[in-house]
Amino acid sequence: MKIDWSDFGLSRLGEGEGGADGALSALGVAKEWGKNVEEYVGGGSGEGWVHEKLVYVPVLPGLTKSYPITPARLRMIYEDVWLTSSDGLRLHSWFIKFSPDCTGPTILFFQENAGNIAHRLEMVRIMLQKLQCNIFMLSYRGYGASDGYPSQQGIIKDAQAALDHLSQRTDIDTSQIVVFGRSLGGAVGVVVTKNNPNKVAALILENTFTSILDMAGVLLPFLKWFIGGSISKGPKILNFVVRSPWNTLDTVGEVKQPILFLSGLRDEMVPPLHMQMLYAKAAGRNKRCTFVEFPNGMHMDTWLAGGDFYWKTVQTFLQKNVIQNNDTETR
Repeated sequence: MKIDWSDFGLSRLGEGEGGADGALSALGVAKEWGKNVEEYVGGGSGEGWVHEKLVYVPVLPGLTKSYPITPARLRMIYEDVWLTSSDGLRLHSWFIKFSPDCTGPTILFFQENAGNIAHRLEMVRIMLQKLQCNIFMLSYRGYGASDGYPSQQGIIKDAQAALDHLSQRTDIDTSQIVVFGRSLGGAVGVVVTKNNPNKVAALILENTFTSILDMAGVLLPFLKWFIGGSISKGPKILNFVVRSPWNTLDTVGEVKQPILFLSGLRDEMVPPLHMQMLYAKAAGRNKRCTFVEFPNGMHMDTWLAGGDFYWKTVQTFLQKNVIQNNDTETR
């Protein structure tokens, strides 16, 4: 499959090692992350080492905050949806329909850290075709056209606003809402799924970390002696300065809905061990967990590297845990 990434405003950075999302590659994110660390560790901020600016990367060098394209460019049926978070921020999102009368699942998609929802549109176009579902794409606060600045508690509020909106729509089957989170979006998805057992039918996680605390030592090894989560061995004496810890490992064990774990074994940013630990924690309490590995999947391109097997895996999970269950309940 040949994709013209220049349509997404990614031509200046090239494809790089990340393949499909090269301009949003883990290397690019890590470089921006490292630059921010130097600013704060170097004493440039009077607010402590690990500020939200360190954790979140709404814009990468060479790109802009605005959307390079909209779903219309890829001939998708969509509407602009403006939400208001519980703390009053205006949030932008796209609701993309497979067809005007689609009654299948609706996927609430939470994106990775870097860039905005427009950079995921080619993946979403293929997801639409392969899964024949509706897709709701949320711009976190501070990302894309949404107001505000990102933070853990703020993004959780944003995700809840998106789910509440979907739950109130009359043009979809609200019993078939599925949360799909990749990387940072997986951390977001775990929280919103745990908090809404009656609104979310199932959860899909892809290349997600155990916690930001653990990722600090992965991206900048010298930090592992001061900051760490469940899998770190250092003294963790500076954990208190991390404002957005995203302790996914602690939360995933509380999710009661079916969970599909999609793990790219060539992930160059989040060690695959993180996904294995998330699965082990969840499966210890939830028997409806499925773990699938993709040998050639990197952090951003597992959906592309996995080919038909990737999409068949997701199809099978949805059929068994969402569509089939809904058919049984309506009989």
